[in-house]
Amino acid sequence: MLIAGLMVGLAAYAAVSEPKLHGQRPVAPWRRLCFYAGWGIGGLALISPLCALSVSLMAARVGQHMVLTAVAAPLIAVGFASAAPRPFETLTAAATFAIALWFWHSPGPYDATFASPAIYWAMHLSLFGSALWLWRALFAASGRRIGEAGLAAALTSLQMGLLGAILTFAARPFFAPHLLTAAAWGLTPLADQQLAGVIMWVPAGLVLTAAIVGGLAAALNDAGLRQHRVTAGTTR
Repeated sequence: MLIAGLMVGLAAYAAVSEPKLHGQRPVAPWRRLCFYAGWGIGGLALISPLCALSVSLMAARVGQHMVLTAVAAPLIAVGFASAAPRPFETLTAAATFAIALWFWHSPGPYDATFASPAIYWAMHLSLFGSALWLWRALFAASGRRIGEAGLAAALTSLQMGLLGAILTFAARPFFAPHLLTAAAWGLTPLADQQLAGVIMWVPAGLVLTAAIVGGLAAALNDAGLRQHRVTAGTTR
């Protein structure tokens, strides 16, 4: 079922992104390449041994989440030529992603995903969907919205770092599903949880820092282009 859904998604994107009749512009080839790469990476995160390992290790579960939200989601977001975000849309997307991240990495909801397939897929869909919304808003921001995008990226990096730090420096394990499974992989439950915190804290922080730097570079480039147009207009 999952593989069929992934193939349907690929076919649907190919149908809407290729050159069109009636003057519609196709999606640029480099954007399509990013989408296909992100879709493939996301699919592998869900059907590879990493998914099976996430049942035993929290570090694998968090690693899977980071692949989906910090690697696959931004690549897929690049695959769409999005309209500029509305006022406060980027901050709203960042808040939605933060709520989903903290909710699903709290002991109660996290434990519930092991008891119900519906809750398990609700976790993945809400985390990936909110991350995709956030990345699309970040990439589409320009001009007057670039400051809001930078703030949203910075707040996202901070809240993910804080959650990662809480998991890393906790004095005891919080998550019951891994109390009896981590030992099979040579880890104590606490060490598994701490490794999960580091995975969330460091790699995801680096990706979001890169997004902030890229956004600032885009803002400076945008400002330079506007200044060039103004200068060119006044000299004619």
